[in-house]
Amino acid sequence: MAPGYRDAFQIYLTVSKGLALQGKIYQMSVKDVAELYECWTFLKLGQLLRRKYIHVSQDIVKVNRDGLFVRLDTNQSAKRVFKHPVTDEKIVLTYQMVEKNPTTTQKPDSVLSIEKKGKDYSFNYVFDAKYRIDFAVEDSFYGNRYQTPGPLEEDINTMHRYRDSIVARQEGPYERTAFGAYVLFPWADESVYQEHYFYKSIDEVNIGGLPFLPSATDLVEQFLERLIEKSPEEIQEEGILPRGTREEWVSSLNEKVLLGVVSTEEQYRRCRQETVYVLDSEQLKTGWQEAEYVALYVSKEAGVGWNGVRNYGQVKDVTVGDDGEVRLTVESWMNLPDVIKPVNYGIAGYAMTTLAQLKEAKELPELFMKSKDELTVWRMLRRVSDRVKVELNSEQLDKASGVERYRFKDVEVRMNGAEDRFEIVKGEVCLEIGYEELKRKPSGVFREVIEMMVR
Repeated sequence: MAPGYRDAFQIYLTVSKGLALQGKIYQMSVKDVAELYECWTFLKLGQLLRRKYIHVSQDIVKVNRDGLFVRLDTNQSAKRVFKHPVTDEKIVLTYQMVEKNPTTTQKPDSVLSIEKKGKDYSFNYVFDAKYRIDFAVEDSFYGNRYQTPGPLEEDINTMHRYRDSIVARQEGPYERTAFGAYVLFPWADESVYQEHYFYKSIDEVNIGGLPFLPSATDLVEQFLERLIEKSPEEIQEEGILPRGTREEWVSSLNEKVLLGVVSTEEQYRRCRQETVYVLDSEQLKTGWQEAEYVALYVSKEAGVGWNGVRNYGQVKDVTVGDDGEVRLTVESWMNLPDVIKPVNYGIAGYAMTTLAQLKEAKELPELFMKSKDELTVWRMLRRVSDRVKVELNSEQLDKASGVERYRFKDVEVRMNGAEDRFEIVKGEVCLEIGYEELKRKPSGVFREVIEMMVR
């Protein structure tokens, strides 16, 4: 066990036991081709992911005192974990994941789980290997309807079942956790298949099929990258929701928050004790009545030991006194996880923001963003860095009319709302992107940002 001898002994054991491969996949017997195809698709998906993402861990191959043990069996799960090299977001590929729901148990072949920065849940995608294909023979039902070979309709229907039946519940009703499900089938002509109905359906409903063979991996590789680079907002927009869900979701995102200034210690104590915020009606501008929440911006002059936004509460009553005072009474004050710091910005009177921005922001200017384009760019950059600096065209939040630029690391993003575009600048390299392109293919723009960073 002395140093040097210990290392040599470990190498000796590994090499001497290396030929004793164990596990069902290595049993010397006739194998079902469909089962082999399942195993190959999982291994190949892992290989494709490893080309672009950092491999963190795996439990497929284990070394123990009996030799190298290979855990790749249709009766048990296996897992590979990767990490995005820029965003540090975790990517997990699981073989034979067991998913239980209130009715039945589902066990898809491979599940890709992708974490997104700012979200406490994963986005799951099912890849199910089916060693079956309809060759679309002339005058057959499949041939008349789809013209070219592709996956069987019943296998596509199975993908609908997987996506709809993989659910989870966390302090509320059950929610669907699988955002898409895809058949992997043995076909080599990728260019012709791109015109197939079940390839185009992926963009429509996130259900479809992808050809996958040793000689045909391009479409799957491109698709994996697209899923991983997408923002959570883009994924949510593509999801199929129960009727009425989108309206409720948009409503919750747009819940308005009035940011009120607290300039003395006495005022802060009164707000806290009486669960009320008072302001002069002469200060009010159009739109203040939409506020469903109040947040307190404690100025440096208040002298309470900290400066910024920490407390917020839901408005339960609004009264206007004879003296012109408007009293906003809240249910109770809640604390944000961290104080939103002013970073050389302030508020002269009061400002309006949304509850979603209040919960995401780390610095005061982040609460300003009102246009969808500014918000989309900011969220995209936050996936790359937690230290994105926002610069407005005024030091007073309630007087600013737009975001001038974002900064992180050695990259500067200049916003140009007048011309509907923005520029990404690093050193002498400048990349210009239109807002229309950002709306049309945000994941493509995200890839360009990453490429700019690593130059």
